[in-house]
Amino acid sequence: MTALTALIRRDIKIALRVGGGALIGVLFFLTVVVLMPFAVGPDLALLSRLGPAILWLGALLASLLTLDRLFMADHEDGSLDLITMSRTPLELACAAKALAHWLAAGLPLIVATPVLGLLLNLDMVATAAVALTLLAGTPALTFTGMIGAALAVTLHRGGLLMAVLVLPLSIPVLIFGVAASQAAITGPLSFGAPFSILCALSLVSLVIGPFAAAASLKHGLD
Repeated sequence: MTALTALIRRDIKIALRVGGGALIGVLFFLTVVVLMPFAVGPDLALLSRLGPAILWLGALLASLLTLDRLFMADHEDGSLDLITMSRTPLELACAAKALAHWLAAGLPLIVATPVLGLLLNLDMVATAAVALTLLAGTPALTFTGMIGAALAVTLHRGGLLMAVLVLPLSIPVLIFGVAASQAAITGPLSFGAPFSILCALSLVSLVIGPFAAAASLKHGLD
């Protein structure tokens, strides 16, 4: 546990440095949400209907933007080899790195959601619903994206491959995240059903993601 805690603290510190990647995702999220009202126009009713989808799409793209840093920096400086050869199981190390990535890059997106919801003409109830769905769904984006990051880490110019692998796996999270947000705002569907599926997707990715990422890293580094 001490080694895993040290790994989480190390990755968070690296991500929060200038150029570490955490602020890049937040700035991209902010850019998408700020520019969308200019693209949609002055129709506030339309903007409020599209608000949850815009926030979720921005969070998805911002998460994908920073996933390539999950293992790439460690692979370049040799830290990944040390992590692989350590006594700590590689599956737990992958889970710790994904948790650190979510805390540094995913959690700030959720914190920024209430402020950005005002730009999309969302009231407090709608903004709280979107923030709750992002809190439940963004871990699935991180742990699913970790699989693509592990597959692409040993390949030169693997960023495109990672996007091709991760985007199809992220579509169910996007669908049920937007569905739960819309159900909480307008109905007529129940909020509980899509939100429960969204939580289940996060739990499944939490279980499968570290094992799949560890297997990919072992195969790629051998």
